[in-house]
Amino acid sequence: MVKWMDKQSKLVKFILALPVLNITWMIYRLAKSIKQNHTLGIVLGIIMLLIGWIFMWLIDIITILVANKVLWF
Repeated sequence: MVKWMDKQSKLVKFILALPVLNITWMIYRLAKSIKQNHTLGIVLGIIMLLIGWIFMWLIDIITILVANKVLWF
């Protein structure tokens, strides 16, 4: 999933960052942390799944438009 998300165009990434679809980026962050065996990232990824949907969609849209990626470790 991580490689697939990284290869997508900016438009697809932007669409997936919209408020309801943003859950895909939260799962991406969690999967990326699990793949890298990053304990803090895993914990933060789980917390984001629970409460991050409130504001992270806006941050994701901005970072995708500016840097073509989402913020994460």
